[in-house]
Amino acid sequence: MTNIKLDWQALQPNNAPYQALFNSVAELSPITMDRVQPRLHSGLSLFCQTALRQPFMLLKAEESDVYLSLLSDTISSLLPKDCPDIGGYYQTEHQTITWHPSGEGLFAPIKRVVYCEWIEPEQLFGNLYTYQEVIQLQPGLIHQVNGGVLILPLRTLLSQPLMWVRLKQMIIQRRFDWLSHDENRSLPLPIPSMELDLRLVLVGDRFSLEELQAIEPELASSALYGEFELDMPFHEEDDLAVWCRYVNGLIQQQNLPSLSADAWPELIRLAVRYTEDQCRLPLDIQWLQQKLEAAANYHQEQQITQHSLQQAEDNRTWRHGYLAERSMDEILKGQILIHTQGSVIGQINGLSVLEYPGHPTPLGEPSRISCVAHLGDGEFIDVERKVELGGNIHAKGMLIMQAYLISELKLDQPQPFSASIVFEQSYGEVDGDSASLAELCALISALSQQPIDQQIAVTGAVDQFGYVQPIGGVNEKIEGFFRLCHYRELTGHQGVIIPTANIQHLCLSQDVVNAVKNEQFHIWAVGHVSEATPLLTGMLYYGSQGHDSQDYDPQDHDPQNHEPQDHEPQNDPQKEHLLAIIRERITQANIQERPRLPWFLHWLG
Repeated sequence: MTNIKLDWQALQPNNAPYQALFNSVAELSPITMDRVQPRLHSGLSLFCQTALRQPFMLLKAEESDVYLSLLSDTISSLLPKDCPDIGGYYQTEHQTITWHPSGEGLFAPIKRVVYCEWIEPEQLFGNLYTYQEVIQLQPGLIHQVNGGVLILPLRTLLSQPLMWVRLKQMIIQRRFDWLSHDENRSLPLPIPSMELDLRLVLVGDRFSLEELQAIEPELASSALYGEFELDMPFHEEDDLAVWCRYVNGLIQQQNLPSLSADAWPELIRLAVRYTEDQCRLPLDIQWLQQKLEAAANYHQEQQITQHSLQQAEDNRTWRHGYLAERSMDEILKGQILIHTQGSVIGQINGLSVLEYPGHPTPLGEPSRISCVAHLGDGEFIDVERKVELGGNIHAKGMLIMQAYLISELKLDQPQPFSASIVFEQSYGEVDGDSASLAELCALISALSQQPIDQQIAVTGAVDQFGYVQPIGGVNEKIEGFFRLCHYRELTGHQGVIIPTANIQHLCLSQDVVNAVKNEQFHIWAVGHVSEATPLLTGMLYYGSQGHDSQDYDPQDHDPQNHEPQDHEPQNDPQKEHLLAIIRERITQANIQERPRLPWFLHWLG
């Protein structure tokens, strides 16, 4: 097996080929929504057609002013120029109110598209006032946009169900009826209804859309659907040029300083870190505005430079760094035991991402995972699950890992060893399957009695054939272990094992990149558990026969930016391997456990 060590160039996006583009970005014109959101733009175009009788559209997007304003501007540009003439006015005479249809008057539409982040029934439907026996009708938002499109956040309507029911019925019936906002009181006198021609765009996140789907299944299934895509693919220079023009448009809209040529690579690095994918760039307006506005505080010569972006990011990291510093102090003081030196049987450094309630930034931390094996009935105990601190996904990963190892051993006799696996000093719920590779390696170590190098941390999920699958938060996990090794002094032998499939998600801090470049820290990408165990134990996983159960070839994975691991164990046919050691221990344990027979019955043995 060939263990793969990543070169430092693979740890961040490569922006060198696009320098000519960065030098000319300032000359590129902004682009419209149809270039970066073609599916959403197509849905909005269809919704705005006068021939379409569908008055509702559901749209997945943030319920914030910046997105609602963008939708309003886009819909305004797509609506046909000729609007229906449905205005009019109410006339009051002797306690009698009469409706007079007309294109002009108090209730004539004054806007084609209207949106708001929050609205009350009085603001939406209008109100009726009585002063000295004089009745006055105040138009609401629904009157101002009659004949056009109303854009509302779903949370506004879901939190006011009566308002939603009334609005829905009026839109479907195409009639506006005056109703009392106080359920215990009626209107002082009848008011005629009026014609209503209104289309409604409901904007919300997936949870809000799910709630609406539960209470309005027919509407949800018949309404048009669209969603604001939060990222776009990035495979060639043309994709990057479109994204740069998109950012230029945001800069102009917000009257921010322009980006210098050296700022674009840094913004792309931050963007890739945000999407966690070197092949995708973010379209999230709020995130981009936040980064650009923060960097504008450090702009130089009326431009946002690379230094501006770095200063803003360093300041953000420092402001959010209290919990990370406290956690690191606990490890360095020995209150939380994490070993980064020596070798231990059945103990491994796993990697976790912690999300503290109310804290905006996930934190990567190493976790000590231990496994003990002893004579028993072959049961593998997940301690976290036993004490109800393990989530369902974590339990699934444990069962998959156990099934793989039992299948891999191909035993023709009972398994005499029981084992228990636990996250040491973990007092909250553990979930996710990203530790299953580390747990499997710890179990193999405990069964084979071969120590694991504590200078290496592991993350990755495994399937029932031992292949390593991608996980989330890979950058935070690597940086969390690197930070601990850096505080304890880098030895040149420390590093992290990650899944091969996570290479495209790497966008590490410059400190980690520099350490890898100087051979002070290492990152290995593996595609199968048989590639990870030799790094951790110094012993081959399989013997000279190769893979016992699956024809696994590490060359099936992309070898770009990889180089062979320096201290790879040699595939010596005479050298003992881990699976053989485990099988031998099982055989010996079964022999020793045979019942002792009287001397005259020894021939039965």
